[in-house]
Amino acid sequence: MTSRLMLSYLALTLVILLVLGIPLGVFFRTLEVDRLTAATERDAATLATLVEEDLETGSQVDPSVADRYSDSTGARVVVTDADGISVIDTEAPIDRDLSTRPEIDQALSGGSSTGTRRSDTLDDDLLFVSAPVASGGRVYGAVRITLGTHELNERVGRFWLGLAAMGVLVLAVAATVGWAMARWVGRPVRLLVSTAERFSTGDLAAEPEQPGAPAEIAGLQRHMNDMAEQLDARMTQQRQFVADASHQLRTPLTALRLRLENTEEAIAALGSAEGMDPDTQRVETAAAIAEVDRLSELVASLLRLAAAEHRPGSLEVADLVALTRDRADTWAALAEVEGVELSFETTEGRVDALAVGGGVEQVLDNLIDNAVSAAAERNGHVWLRVGSDQQGPWLVVADNGPGLGDEEKNRALDRFWRGDQRRSGTGLGLPIAEELLHSIGGTLSLADATEGGLEVTVRLRSPN
Repeated sequence: MTSRLMLSYLALTLVILLVLGIPLGVFFRTLEVDRLTAATERDAATLATLVEEDLETGSQVDPSVADRYSDSTGARVVVTDADGISVIDTEAPIDRDLSTRPEIDQALSGGSSTGTRRSDTLDDDLLFVSAPVASGGRVYGAVRITLGTHELNERVGRFWLGLAAMGVLVLAVAATVGWAMARWVGRPVRLLVSTAERFSTGDLAAEPEQPGAPAEIAGLQRHMNDMAEQLDARMTQQRQFVADASHQLRTPLTALRLRLENTEEAIAALGSAEGMDPDTQRVETAAAIAEVDRLSELVASLLRLAAAEHRPGSLEVADLVALTRDRADTWAALAEVEGVELSFETTEGRVDALAVGGGVEQVLDNLIDNAVSAAAERNGHVWLRVGSDQQGPWLVVADNGPGLGDEEKNRALDRFWRGDQRRSGTGLGLPIAEELLHSIGGTLSLADATEGGLEVTVRLRSPN
């Protein structure tokens, strides 16, 4: 916006300079030509007066005056008699018939003429002025002064250069002032754009009103703040509902599990209850405890999801190599129990990325848990890889389990979706990881692993 405003200021300034400068330059040239023409006409009339008596009496015309004038001005002076025969010529022999020249013919007819013509010999435009030598209404000859316009053109050229220099100076000043004004005018809009970008990341804190902002911008900012407050309030209510519901469910679920365990112990101690085989009772009680465990896991996942959605946006630099190696060491024992080999691979000593405290670890825990569960079916392998490229830091969790089809990969990030209903879990692991990454500006993508299973790629923002 600032650049467009500045360009509009410069374009307007340039148009004004052209509208004013071009007519001014043309007017200056016209004024200079008129001034030179008027001065030359006066000189021609003066010379005509000086030679009038000699031409009237038929005496020899003294050329000294014309020579001095020619030397001082660089002009060519020609004086003819009444028949158009030259009696004075400061640049050519005399006694030539010049009556056929239009300006001489005009002067011999009693009129004056002025004009310009191109001289290819001199490579210059020539200004000529002719005047009659007359007395008592009778014409005795003609005077013609021809003057080069080189000096005039130089003066006009210097004037044009001055106008151009002034125009450049004005444009430079306009650019400086325009940039400052554009920054001043665009500042409220830039702040609104920054606020909107901040809102899009989930930070819905209201922006203080900008002092001196235009009424329209101030009104838009108030509406945006109101919208952000309402969204924040509703999202807070939603997160609070999930958190409260999860907390409220945990207590009765724990109590129910304890009662079932006590019942199982009582049945084992007292024998069969009336009408039910003891083995059947133990199987039913164990199934009920398993369902309670599943519900407890679901509640814990809901709590983690609520925490991920409410994770603060304060970022810090984290070493992905160290974090991933630590999680690999932590999960190695559990993977071994499940019959899965877990390995960590990297070619870099350190990979820095922007993250929030504990965020990357939670993402890795969810991804490793899913990968180990998938690979356990085949006593397989899970690979953790870390690196960086032109797009930034990345980490990969891959397995050689059964993998997912294209349609399953499209749905894998949906909450509560499970590809294999026989496999334990809540269907919230990948959504929690994606929500955590979204809160810190990262991304998560699924693809087929070269080892035959699923490959999950996490990309994070670089601190540079």
